[in-house]
Amino acid sequence: MKGNWTKHIKTVILVTIVLVILFVPAAKATLIQGLMEIGLFKPSIEDKKSELDADLSTIKFKDATGKVISLADLKGKVVFLNFWATWCPPCLAEMPSINMFYEQFKNDKDIVFLMIDADGDFPKAQAYMDRKNYKLPVYTFGSDIPKTLFKGSLPTTVVLDKQGRVSLNGEGAANYASSQFITFIKQLKDLKD
Repeated sequence: MKGNWTKHIKTVILVTIVLVILFVPAAKATLIQGLMEIGLFKPSIEDKKSELDADLSTIKFKDATGKVISLADLKGKVVFLNFWATWCPPCLAEMPSINMFYEQFKNDKDIVFLMIDADGDFPKAQAYMDRKNYKLPVYTFGSDIPKTLFKGSLPTTVVLDKQGRVSLNGEGAANYASSQFITFIKQLKDLKD
């Protein structure tokens, strides 16, 4: 009889763990973070660059104060765009690595960070950033975004080089504090205009 209870308790514990991972975003984010730390979920860095098929001046984002920034204004800079939401476990999982990456380059005038809250809920997004002690700049959509830049999957990260060409367009969580990604960003930064 005792052996039967042990089997049932183990099954209940396993089912409980699976349910927590499935239905608690923070638990799922923690699991994904652990997998990122062991080397899974690396950003896919491609050598080819592609021009956006949209006019950069039409792609705009706004911050909590209503200030609008256009991608056209950022030509000549490396732009790191991350589309995310507070309810998205993979987004939350990659946020510590993005914050580490940001802390390394936050004072570099040639690199711009735009964390795009897909929900447009500035108070909720800022509360998350404050709770985690992240200083990442939060924006939301200020115009329509072409599908070549953002198809709607969260998280999506796009890196534009100084000429406004897409150097990376990745969907899903990734470790943006990896040495490989930092080297990639430094190479983009060092390219002549």
